Amino acid sequence: MGPRLTGFQIEGYRSIRKLRLPVGHLSVLVGRNGVGKTNLYRALELTAAAARGTITREIAGEGGIESVLWAGPRQRGKPVRLKFGAELGDLTYTVEIGLPTKTEAAISLTEPLVKEEELVFTAGRPVTLMKRRGPSVWLRDGESKRHAFEHTLLASETALATFQDAAMFAELDAVRRALADWRFFHNFRTDAGSPIRRPPLAVTTPTLASDGSDMAAALATRMVIDERVEIDAAIADAFPGASLDVAVEGGRVMLSMTIPDMPRPLAATEVSDGTLAYLCLVAALASYRLPGFIALNEPETSLHPDLIRPLARLIGRAAERTPVWCVTHAPDLADALEVEAGARPWVVCKQDGATWLEGLKLTGAFADDDDEG
Repeated sequence: MGPRLTGFQIEGYRSIRKLRLPVGHLSVLVGRNGVGKTNLYRALELTAAAARGTITREIAGEGGIESVLWAGPRQRGKPVRLKFGAELGDLTYTVEIGLPTKTEAAISLTEPLVKEEELVFTAGRPVTLMKRRGPSVWLRDGESKRHAFEHTLLASETALATFQDAAMFAELDAVRRALADWRFFHNFRTDAGSPIRRPPLAVTTPTLASDGSDMAAALATRMVIDERVEIDAAIADAFPGASLDVAVEGGRVMLSMTIPDMPRPLAATEVSDGTLAYLCLVAALASYRLPGFIALNEPETSLHPDLIRPLARLIGRAAERTPVWCVTHAPDLADALEVEAGARPWVVCKQDGATWLEGLKLTGAFADDDDEG
């Protein structure tokens, strides 16, 4: 596992003017509709997209940069930019996205372009390891020698995704791998035509895909290759007396669930939407190899209220293995996570029209943290 996410920065994205948030083993964000919870979640997704080189394409898919820019007052004379940053221990990566100038190559006047990137080693005296402006970038190798690459990058590309020489630029490669390993889970499809209901290929699957399509394979991997105690416990906690079984037929994983008082086991095509969603969450949070960071957006969606406490316990166990970031609209889940996992919820609010968190200081620390220290 690569460097762990310890904080992130967002500036100029939708309802977020500028903020920095710490990230612990389990971060829980709760708030009413319209305060910007999903914007925080989506900003993390875009940060991870920089590692895949798709950040500008994803912003274009949201309607373009003009659709996602902070709409409130801006500092006069300052370029209009989106800025995302990830703090991974002693390494901080930032990327800035803006609109084309007259001298930049773009296929439209509204195409989102990567303007700047930077990777800094922050322990002690800060040392810049990578600096990108426009199409040019320089990187520092393991011997502190600078390597310049002039007019190398297209404005839709990130240096983070482009330079993948682990031997020469080890820190950049570690950050890229760490961000690319993050997983985001939001609203698993549970309709009759969902790929989650179809048997996936019988291929060892250590980590659940973000769309949940390989759910049965991920559960089978943990149950067959490793051990099934945690998965059995998660099922029994949510559905007393029930059990989960997997089998391989025709090169595909067949999932079945035995429920008390039912005459036969139910296949994935037959279980309820809420049950299927919970099984996906079990696969996401109890798979063989958890990703380096998990973000959940309203995981309580489609779940019966009786499943909230079991879900909180499931999330708490996952947070013992990897950092988990949970955005929820449900005070019941936030309260359960505090009781079951000891995670004090952060309340997302609006301050002067911008998304903020109650108790958050401009430094990115919470007032309660100072009081407890």
